[in-house]
Amino acid sequence: MADIVMGGSLPISELIEESVVRVCPEANLEGVADLLAAGEIGALVVGEERVAGIVTERDLIHAIAQRKDLARTTAIEIAHTELIWCDMTSTVNEVAEEMLSHYVRHILVEEEGRFVGIVSARDLLGAYAAAEAEDLSE
Repeated sequence: MADIVMGGSLPISELIEESVVRVCPEANLEGVADLLAAGEIGALVVGEERVAGIVTERDLIHAIAQRKDLARTTAIEIAHTELIWCDMTSTVNEVAEEMLSHYVRHILVEEEGRFVGIVSARDLLGAYAAAEAEDLSE
């Protein structure tokens, strides 16, 4: 269990990537699907200047299941707009707890009130796994 604690104490700033895929709110879902597939990512941010929402793979699947017209439905129509945020200094454990308490797989990261990235449950799992692998190699 100590392995997980070590990975969990890692600051989120170590996990976020500098480039975040963004789309304008009026982008259609065909474009959203193309971006998700091309980037091999699970979510993208809606809004070019200000974050207006987040669209995930699951959101897209739900839209398809509801037979929405992907050429006419916009990203903002299916985006989550009640966003969960964490600070760059938050730890992996703290963000994992937030994800669990809000039933989300992606959390936006801010620094001094400015959007700087997004972290996914997959990112957290990677941090825990890397810490365990490192501990096993010692």
